Amino acid sequence: MARLPHVVRKRKKKSKIMGKPSTINHQDLAGLEVDVRLELIRTLIPIGLAHVAAELEQEVVSLAGLLHSRKTGEDTPSRYGTNPGSVKLAGQTIPIRVPRLRDQNGEVPLACYKNLHQGGDLNDRVFRQVLHGISCRDYEQAAEHIPGAIGLSSSTVSRKFVAASAKKLQEFQERDLSSLDLIAVFLDGKSFAEDQMVIAVGVDLNGYKHLLGFVQTSTENKRSVSLFLKSLTSRGLDTSKGVLAVIDGAKGLRAALRDAFPGRVVIQRCQWHKRENVVSHLAKSDQKYWRRRLQRAYQRPTYAEAKRDLKKIRRELSDINESAVSSLDEGFEETLTLHRLGLFGVLGRSLKTTNIIESINSMAERRCGRVDYWKNSSQKQRWLVSALLDIEPRLRRLSGYRHLPALRAAIMEELKLQGEERGDEIAA
Repeated sequence: MARLPHVVRKRKKKSKIMGKPSTINHQDLAGLEVDVRLELIRTLIPIGLAHVAAELEQEVVSLAGLLHSRKTGEDTPSRYGTNPGSVKLAGQTIPIRVPRLRDQNGEVPLACYKNLHQGGDLNDRVFRQVLHGISCRDYEQAAEHIPGAIGLSSSTVSRKFVAASAKKLQEFQERDLSSLDLIAVFLDGKSFAEDQMVIAVGVDLNGYKHLLGFVQTSTENKRSVSLFLKSLTSRGLDTSKGVLAVIDGAKGLRAALRDAFPGRVVIQRCQWHKRENVVSHLAKSDQKYWRRRLQRAYQRPTYAEAKRDLKKIRRELSDINESAVSSLDEGFEETLTLHRLGLFGVLGRSLKTTNIIESINSMAERRCGRVDYWKNSSQKQRWLVSALLDIEPRLRRLSGYRHLPALRAAIMEELKLQGEERGDEIAA
């Protein structure tokens, strides 16, 4: 039987490039089941303890030298056993043995142990873990799953969370706003059980977003929102150069803005809300077509083009549904404010809708939505401010921020504030 010829294959060189490591982002981590997150913590705790032991040993060697080595002087401290101690890792107090050093003057403290022992504010760590998914009821179980951790009862965790969140609420309500040079304000309400929390978000001249405050109210009515906005002024908020207010179209919000900032505010109605309000009056089979028509009209780059297309849509809708026409007419000019100011092309993406504050409300809902029962107003406000302060550092800079100085000039011209400023300079 003939032998098959041997096929010589050229070996490929092994690749030394490792695969891209898999990662998990903060939102995905918060969404994991408690048991999965505990496994992650359980894995990381021993690594953290090994690092703690290495830190302590490094300082001991720097002060007393290597074990069994000769002393370099009379002042060199000596090892003197260990003491019980603890460090804070992953929000838990974990017992360890702390090396002791003594010299002729007595005990020599270890500087690194002091830092590791304090490990930040435990109330703040408990607050963050409760906010991100480990409830008060699960916290004690979480502590038991971590080797060596000193567990906290659910009642203790609850008290610590209340104390931490109450402190944050007070600090948030007393924030000094005088240093902010705001160019835009977003105002919108978020439902909390039977109440509305009207939240205000500001954008400064450099494009950075700031959470200004919120007010609890039954509805988005003029009186309560106006008092809230005036309280922002009393905390130092300066609107003397005018601001662009972006709202969803609620009449109470518009009236409150004009009352609190008379002659200092320009309203931009959310084009998305207006479009949806108009098509809601139409048959479902027609909504897609008219939604597309309205979207194209609002996307026109100039005020004249956008107004022309919207007027054409209005004429065609008048034969189909007068209620849709009335909805389109209501606040018609306010939906085209950025067009009228000549800045829709560069700032429309960021300022034509209330998406910024809607996104913040959505992130707050992910944090507060775990609460099944709202006991009182204090609980609602503490949870909301806890969520908002956790969200604020994650807010991105406004897209198109380089054009905000042009918006400032256009707003001042619209409100005729430049002449007023010149008059103040002459008087001075």
